[in-house]
Amino acid sequence: MTTQTHTPADVPAKNTTAAATNTSAAGAGTLELNGAPAANGAPANKGKDGRGATTVADGVVAKIAGIAIQEIPGVHALGGGAARAIGNLREKVGQKDLTQGVSVEVGQTQVAVDVTLVVEYPHPLQEVADNARDAVYNAIEDLVGMEVTEVNITITDIHVPSEDAEADDAGREPRVA
Repeated sequence: MTTQTHTPADVPAKNTTAAATNTSAAGAGTLELNGAPAANGAPANKGKDGRGATTVADGVVAKIAGIAIQEIPGVHALGGGAARAIGNLREKVGQKDLTQGVSVEVGQTQVAVDVTLVVEYPHPLQEVADNARDAVYNAIEDLVGMEVTEVNITITDIHVPSEDAEADDAGREPRVA
C-alpha cells in the first residue's frame, strides 16, 4: 500500500496556457492544456488541477436527491403507484430503494432531476414541492459539486392518514380462524 506524502498545495501548478506536442506513435496533432479536447476526443485537463478526473454515476446523484427529499415535512412517499407497490415489497425484505421516484440526467458539469411525490394531507402542495426542490438543489450542489439546471416535481397523489381505518382493523374480528 502506498501513502500520499504531499498535499495538493505541494504539487507544482500546471501551465494551462501553453500547448504541448502530442508524442504518440502517430506524432500528429497538439494537445491543448486549457481543457480543449485532444486529438482522440478526450479532455486534456482532467480535474481542476490536472491530476485526474472524477465521474459520478447517475444512481449516486439520484440516491442523494432521494435522501434529501425524504427529510422534507409533508413528503409521504416517492414514486407513482406501481413504483410504490414494488417499493413496499422491497421494504418488506429489507431493501429500501432510495432512488424510487427520482430520475436524473447527469452531464459533464450539470444535472437535471425529475421527482415524483406523494404528499401528506393537509400540507400545502406548492410549499412541499418548493421545499423538496430546494433540498435537491442544495444536496446535489453541496455533495456532488455539480450545477443543478432544473428540478421538475410531479405530485401524483395525496396520502390521507386515517385513524378510523386503524381503529376498525383493531376492533374487527378476523375473517378466518
